Amino acid sequence: MTPLSPTLSRQGRRQSKTTAAVKILVRGYAWVKNGVWFASPNTTLIKDQGYLVIVDPGANAPRLLSALKKEGLKPKDIDIVFLTHYHLDHILNIRLFPDHDIHDGNTINRGDKIIEYKKVIPATGIQVISTPGHAFEHCSLLVQTKKGKIAIAGDVFWWADKDKQKLDYQSLVNRRDPYAKDWQQLKASRKRLLALADYIIPGHGKMFRVQ
Repeated sequence: MTPLSPTLSRQGRRQSKTTAAVKILVRGYAWVKNGVWFASPNTTLIKDQGYLVIVDPGANAPRLLSALKKEGLKPKDIDIVFLTHYHLDHILNIRLFPDHDIHDGNTINRGDKIIEYKKVIPATGIQVISTPGHAFEHCSLLVQTKKGKIAIAGDVFWWADKDKQKLDYQSLVNRRDPYAKDWQQLKASRKRLLALADYIIPGHGKMFRVQ
């Protein structure tokens, strides 16, 4: 996937009506050493309707800032921050975006204002899909690109670095998640995304094509 162009002004980007583009900005990781987890998720950058959306900014600030710099961007250039769920490894870097709107699956948090929305991130064509199970509030995004429909799935699917990604349908649906809040909801969410998407970006692990 090619880098997203940082050359347009914020106003100019918002006037641009191009096909959505998706890029994994920071590769996620998850491993254990001496009983301590080290984890930060795949952080994804979406360009849609001229807006730049960052999904799950993660917990590793140096990696995120370095990745943005490689794209010719700074945190202030991002228009929207979206959180799939509230686990700390996915959200700590919101501190880099103190003046930004923070979106979850159905609300926009703007300072102390809480603004409700449904189904699509406002001003974009990015679909928001409720995918509970790993966490009760978990949501995923579905983005139409030239490559096909890409689901940014957060921890609906995730693998530790040592794990092999088995990508057949049954392995994906039934993979054990020791942190799941509701196992039946998680299985249903996995089935939903597998039916909708051509490609899936998991919370931790490599993007994969739906078979």
